[in-house]
Amino acid sequence: MTDPVLVEVTRGSMLESIHRGAAIVVDADGGVLFACGDTERPIYPRSAIKALQALALVESGIADRFALSDPELALCCASHSGEPAHVEAAVSMLAKAGCDASALECGAHWPSLVGEAVQRFAAAGARPTALQNNCSGKHAGMICLACGQGDDPAGYIGRAHPVQRRIASVLAEVTATPIDETTPCGTDGCSIPTYGFPLRALAQAFARFGTGHGLGPDRARAAARLRAAVAANPFFVAGTDRFDTRAMTILGDKAFTKTGAEGVHCAALPAQGLGIAVKCADGAGRASEVMMAALIARFMPMSVDEAQALAPLRAPVLKNWNGIEVGGLRVAGPLS
Repeated sequence: MTDPVLVEVTRGSMLESIHRGAAIVVDADGGVLFACGDTERPIYPRSAIKALQALALVESGIADRFALSDPELALCCASHSGEPAHVEAAVSMLAKAGCDASALECGAHWPSLVGEAVQRFAAAGARPTALQNNCSGKHAGMICLACGQGDDPAGYIGRAHPVQRRIASVLAEVTATPIDETTPCGTDGCSIPTYGFPLRALAQAFARFGTGHGLGPDRARAAARLRAAVAANPFFVAGTDRFDTRAMTILGDKAFTKTGAEGVHCAALPAQGLGIAVKCADGAGRASEVMMAALIARFMPMSVDEAQALAPLRAPVLKNWNGIEVGGLRVAGPLS
């Protein structure tokens, strides 16, 4: 199946580029409200499912045992920009588990800071560490889970480690998709296993995450706690001027959104009982963000102020290095 064109890029008066993709909206029982493109082909969700991975930490009671704060729980769900507050929260989480940054196995990369912030970081002679890695919060949470279970955290990124086995079990249950030797499995950018799931299964998992329907009581409470932590601290899920932080600052607890690499984006709309999953075929994150904003706007009632605030995410303006508006992105095909 060829995915339809879902996003168009304009420059001046001309259509310059297109982005094909697949998208689906379902309820917690799996009822499909909207679908386009190939939603049954397995895709790697990458960082879009960090909140689902964090369920094991919270439902186990280990998050409470280590007294993890709401910003720290939000960081467990994050692909953060490596800004100082993100780094401080990761350091705090590790300390509560009796560890430091040397326990992180996610690798180091430069912070994804904006504009002058990253220039100041470099000018100060700072060098990136694993703490600046956008996945350091998720990894700190996995280290907490290992320590809380009484396991050696060393090697926690490996598929056979008790932490990854427990998380895989949670993912299999919430997506209703078995994970076994036949399941597509790759290595994520931060070195943990990433499994292939159909978009349909991911959307249903987020509908369950948003409502608790189909989850056991402990898991439903864990999902509600993570959603509340993120809604109260959207900065910790992404960062300055990032889509997820902007969207959840606008919408509060009405929506949970999470981007993943290679054009994947997932969301939960708790009041509507819906989950959303999109995949841009060419991996463009800018296009998957437009798809997600369009679907949120279609399926979630919003006030005039909310709709106006979300509009720049639905139809971003493109500017050149002189700040001149040169074009934009817009939804197309089944999303228009």
